[in-house]
Amino acid sequence: MKIISLNLNGIRSATNKGLYAWLKKQDADIVCMQEIKAQVGDMSDEMLNPDGYFGYFHYAEKKGYSGVGIYSKTQPDSIIVGLGIADIDREGRYIEARFGNLSVVSLYLPSGSSGEERQAFKFSVMERFMLHLKMLKDSGRDVVICGDWNIAHQEIDLKNYKGNRKNSGFLPEERAWLTALFDDVGWVDVYRKLHPETTDACYTWWSNRGQAWAKNVGWRIDYQIATTDFANKAVSSSIYKDERFSDHAPLIVEYQ
Repeated sequence: MKIISLNLNGIRSATNKGLYAWLKKQDADIVCMQEIKAQVGDMSDEMLNPDGYFGYFHYAEKKGYSGVGIYSKTQPDSIIVGLGIADIDREGRYIEARFGNLSVVSLYLPSGSSGEERQAFKFSVMERFMLHLKMLKDSGRDVVICGDWNIAHQEIDLKNYKGNRKNSGFLPEERAWLTALFDDVGWVDVYRKLHPETTDACYTWWSNRGQAWAKNVGWRIDYQIATTDFANKAVSSSIYKDERFSDHAPLIVEYQ
């Protein structure tokens, strides 16, 4: 099973950059997307249901903002849109597709980089989402949560770790939250399981400022995080950089 996660930074923009021609060549079973930045009325037939795929979306109420989606070759048994928490769901941040005992989630955690108010909201979402993560882990289901978590976990997960210790996305509290998710709750960072020591090859996001892409001054903030049994089925993982569909790169994982 091949699963791709990609923050699109706008599905219409990514479409114009050749997203669907690339997806067709990838032949993935499931594609998880974040930052759709569109409402249903903005979506073309190709965006809603690309050739060979069923499409499902959680749109933000605010126009041109946030939103997540899932493409699947197989029609899911059920779709869960949102977490049932009003202020989070208004921003279109969670969608879950269920296939038998497997759940595949597309997630977009908030960024706190725009100021103290959004950072406070990010911490609030993290606190409440942890309860949901514990519930999912205890459900007995196989689960993989794909998406933009907006946190670089360790120093090896970003180029300029020394200069970002006080910046959103690499704050001690954010990093500790991910550590607790892995070490205490028992979720698995699939890419790190397969590539425990990879440094600058691991980045999935580059700022549009300066020469970040050209100089590979990146961050690893896109993850596939899975329950133990499903994580153990991962056989390969890669980050596609030959083409650029957004300021993020697709994270691709093959599972047995």
